[in-house]
Amino acid sequence: MPAFLVALVLLVTSAAPPEMSIALRTVVVRGTISDSATRAPLSNAGLLISADGAPQLASLATGKDGAFSARVNVPDSTRILTIRVRHIGYRQAAIKAAITGDTVTLDLKLVRETLLLESIVVTSVAERASRAQAPSTVSGHADAALTKQMLAASGYPSRDPMNTEEYSRIEDNRFLSVASSPLSTFSVDVDRASYTNVRRYITSGAFPPKDAVRIEELINYFPYEYREATGRDPVSITTDVAAAPWNPTHRVVRIGLQTQRIRTDDLPPSNLVFLLDVSGSMMPPNKLPLVKQAFRLLVNELREQDRVAIVVYAGNAGLVLPSTPASEKEKILEAIERLEAGGSTAGGAGIKLAYDVAKQNFMKDGNNRVILATDGDFNVGVSSTSELERLVEERRAEGTYLTVLGFGMGNYKDNRLETLADKGNGNYAYIDNLLEARKVFVHEFGATLVTVAKDVKLQIEFNPAMVQAYRLIGYENRMLRNEDFTNDKKDAGDMGAGHSVTALYDVIPVGVKLDVAVGTTDSLRYQRAAQPTSRSGSKELLFVNVRYKPPKDSVSRLLQQPVFDTKGTAHPDFRFSLAVAGYGMLLRDSEFKGGLTYDDVIAIARESNQDDRYRNDFITLVEATKRIARGVAVSKPE
Repeated sequence: MPAFLVALVLLVTSAAPPEMSIALRTVVVRGTISDSATRAPLSNAGLLISADGAPQLASLATGKDGAFSARVNVPDSTRILTIRVRHIGYRQAAIKAAITGDTVTLDLKLVRETLLLESIVVTSVAERASRAQAPSTVSGHADAALTKQMLAASGYPSRDPMNTEEYSRIEDNRFLSVASSPLSTFSVDVDRASYTNVRRYITSGAFPPKDAVRIEELINYFPYEYREATGRDPVSITTDVAAAPWNPTHRVVRIGLQTQRIRTDDLPPSNLVFLLDVSGSMMPPNKLPLVKQAFRLLVNELREQDRVAIVVYAGNAGLVLPSTPASEKEKILEAIERLEAGGSTAGGAGIKLAYDVAKQNFMKDGNNRVILATDGDFNVGVSSTSELERLVEERRAEGTYLTVLGFGMGNYKDNRLETLADKGNGNYAYIDNLLEARKVFVHEFGATLVTVAKDVKLQIEFNPAMVQAYRLIGYENRMLRNEDFTNDKKDAGDMGAGHSVTALYDVIPVGVKLDVAVGTTDSLRYQRAAQPTSRSGSKELLFVNVRYKPPKDSVSRLLQQPVFDTKGTAHPDFRFSLAVAGYGMLLRDSEFKGGLTYDDVIAIARESNQDDRYRNDFITLVEATKRIARGVAVSKPE
């Protein structure tokens, strides 16, 4: 080959870039969304903005005034944007908008959806048969039936193609026979995410998916007046018994655990790593903007001995702020303020980097914790739940724990976030507004950040002379094998400073006619299922066993307490927890709800709210739920 040709080939090869770079420009998309008939602004309407070659440029929601605004980066060649809009109760809309400058302004009006309830509810032969047997008038067990209709009719989120929220399946615990299953063993659950997530659905005018309702998290959202722990053990046990409001022949046993409340000044120093999702899905106001507001509250609560690092992740993970003393609050707050959303979601890479940063600044006698804030939509790199589980388990063993905070709607991955928090010896909350952020980061500062008892398990032994059957309300995904109770290698839930945990058992006393199906084991050939002892003749209903480990120990300690049926009037605190449990059963359309109605729940809660802000908010929530259910039942298609 001639020399000049060789030179030309080399010149062309070296000049060609490995990839064609694409010139981008920024376009602002803004406008309002309103009702086509009334012209009223629609808040919390969801929008997806996309273009050819860029399937999703932005995901956001309208504010209270129905307004929205987003900055999107599009190729210079792009001339058309596609905007898809959805709002519960309205027809989904998709429009094409031409880009004629650096701003696209839209005024969108949505049309109300008039649906034939029958065509939505009846989806199978079994459902059709069940519906044919149901009463046609609103009476008796109306609330439960209306809840069931609303769950089916809402189609939210599974039938919404723009909604990719995920929840782990939950099947209600069954009644078990004491004769064949005298022991009940489970891990504590201090998470409260389900309550605020349910609240988010109800305030937007829709019922939550059945699997989004974890009854124990609804109950544990509220503080209760339990005896505080004293002495060597950081955990106390409080028990009481009352009649079940959903079935007066049943008794409900409440078991409350309470950890010591520690003054903020007395808490150990904290080595914190904020792991913040800044991917494109975090653009809406209830995601990254709310994350920034929430973490500003937390920073203002930190002390001089605490340290903070900030790791963010989108397409890649990066260190925004190296570990910085909390005395330099302005520096930390400025780093938070600079954050903007955009890109895909490399959650696995972010978690790895955050743990590495925590390890580099490890405090031997302090609280080492990664605080993850995300909608859980990991889609780049290490993203499988099993891989992430192994990662947080490894780092948990090194002494770094994980707190998980969920934000947003539409692509929220509740199942993944709950699992990560469980495996990371942490807690899990869903933050739907700034008041909830203040509750988590200010009012419950110690409980959120500092573990005082880890691997906390309960094992309840029922007395066959007093109880014939029982059912644990909630905790379906926290059940343990009976032999796990004494296995100190078995992971369980952890409790922070000032945390409380409530467990409710629906109990059928001996002598009461069974009105539910009771699970039993097959008869044994060589031994009896239950061997009564001399103690079975006592008046104890059951015996409570609790195991926990101090944060730095690997050997558990045992606490025990018998429970008697006092037959007295239930404490208002107890009555309120029963109202919350009943609300959860109605939302889940549980077969064990008996004749309970939303009116019953409201009445019980009002009797026992003790003028507490959170309890008053609960009453308002139940009233809104009742209105949604009634509205679906009485609406008539035109």
